[in-house]
Amino acid sequence: MRARPLALACLVPVLAACAGDQQIERPTPLFTDVPIEYPLSMWDQDIEGQTLLRVRVTEMGRVDEVEVMQSSGHAALDTAAVRGARALRFQPARRNGRRIEVWAQVPVEFSKRARPGGGGG
Repeated sequence: MRARPLALACLVPVLAACAGDQQIERPTPLFTDVPIEYPLSMWDQDIEGQTLLRVRVTEMGRVDEVEVMQSSGHAALDTAAVRGARALRFQPARRNGRRIEVWAQVPVEFSKRARPGGGGG
């Protein structure tokens, strides 16, 4: 049985709120790199891509909704990115010290190249 290759969600959440909400502390990912299953059929065909997601982070730091903002051009990669993003966990965003729900952008890169300082896939 083969090990499943992984992609990395490079978590650099960008707050998707109104420009006037500058007093909001952004949600912080609990992990900087999150493994997401790379579809085997795409891996075997040497297909790579990046999916840009929009995720809603709850007051508890969980992702309760995911939308594809920019497709990788491959439905299988986009589907894997969405599935993996649902498992992401964050330190919640805050406004005036209170936890709030916000939208954030999360890029997910599907690449067969090893990342510097990371384990291979």
